[in-house]
Order: sequence, then structure tokens, then C-alpha cells
Amino acid sequence: MAVLHTILTIVYIIACIALVIVVIMQEGKQAGLTGSISGAAETYWGKNKGRSMEGALEKATRYLGIVFIVLSLVLNLKVW
Repeated sequence: MAVLHTILTIVYIIACIALVIVVIMQEGKQAGLTGSISGAAETYWGKNKGRSMEGALEKATRYLGIVFIVLSLVLNLKVW
């Protein structure tokens, strides 16, 4: 069991570092109200956001966040 705990800890550390990097790489949401007034959602970029780099970063953030939470819970079980 100690080997499994060590492996999960290493995966947890890698997931934490990857999550920090992915969050830092994302663009800020500074457009706010002015972006919606100017029609930014109607542009090609707004319509195809899921296929863009920003869309991929949002998906990676979501999945890495789930991995982070699950591994946090698993590593805190007192089974070890």
C-alpha cells in the first residue's frame, strides 16, 4: 500500500503543477460588459471558442480540477 500511496502522491504533485500552469496560461476575462456590447460573441473567435486554444485550456482546467479534488480525497483516506 505504501507504493500505491507514493505513486498517487507523485501523480497528485504533477496534477497540481499542471493545474497551476494551465490557469496561468489562460487569458483574463477583461472584456466584461464592453465585450458584449461590441458584439464579440458574434465573431468567428466567439463562435468557435470550444475549438480554440482558450477552449482547450478551459477543458484542461476542468479535468485537472476534478483530478485534483479526487486525488485529494483519496490521499486523505486513513486506509494507508
